[in-house]
Amino acid sequence: MQSSISNLKTYAGYARRFGRKFLHDRLAERHVPMLPAPHRPDPASWPDDELTVAWLGHATVLINFYGTWLLTDPALRSRIGVRVGPALTVGPRRLVRPALTARELPALDAVLVSHAHMDHCDLGTLSQLPRATHAVVQHGNRDLVRRFRRASALAWGEAIEINGARIEAIEVNHWGARKLTDKHRGYGGFLIEKRGRALVFGGDTAYTRAFARLRRRANVVLAMLPIGAYDPYIFAHANPEQAWTMSREMDATYILPMHHSTFRLSREPAGEPVRRMLAVAGPERWRVALTQIGATWRLIED
Repeated sequence: MQSSISNLKTYAGYARRFGRKFLHDRLAERHVPMLPAPHRPDPASWPDDELTVAWLGHATVLINFYGTWLLTDPALRSRIGVRVGPALTVGPRRLVRPALTARELPALDAVLVSHAHMDHCDLGTLSQLPRATHAVVQHGNRDLVRRFRRASALAWGEAIEINGARIEAIEVNHWGARKLTDKHRGYGGFLIEKRGRALVFGGDTAYTRAFARLRRRANVVLAMLPIGAYDPYIFAHANPEQAWTMSREMDATYILPMHHSTFRLSREPAGEPVRRMLAVAGPERWRVALTQIGATWRLIED
């Protein structure tokens, strides 16, 4: 009983602080058209002997890692948030449509979920993925993927192998509760290794030196790191300059900036994160793999 009263106070306080702005933003969205994705990937043409990725929007990246097919933080519907009944979702609407819908995805070996926040773990999207897909989540989140026949919940440092790829949960600087009070939920990123090369998926993170520890452990060819929603939430979300610094500290060859230009979650203009990322990259702009939703990138090997 005491716990229920405490939870009620938590939600009431949140509604007082953010309720008016939430309603204002949802009403304003009705007058803004949802733009089509500027590019459309063609995963059927991706060879299994290369690393190929496409940014589908926000933190959702489709990856073919030498024949291991992965999808990160799935959010491929027009709106994220709290589901009310079978058809209504209350929450932010997309600025740009996803580059692919869930039904247009190729067969996946695994879906990776970095944490339970609704812009990274959209249950509506997860419900559209085949049940045979192996779901890999951070510890404390297995209940969110129980519809899948195979599900693995990993604490930092724990790993699993899927179709030849080693997938390890790694530390980030964020938080994991989905409903303010479910503080047991873990959060993190993923280190994915195969054929002597590694990918890093940062999920959501503020600046942290944790990625620097990967420098001596793995040959990171691509770091997928968030660069948006930093104003005023810099305590939870890295800005572009910090994401660039983290990519260099782990010695990643390339960076795929994500978590921007898809939902309006903060105050900075939608195009600002990319402009700042390219500015900080300067003469090393060649390291920035993708900047537009739906674009496809592949690793050119010597």
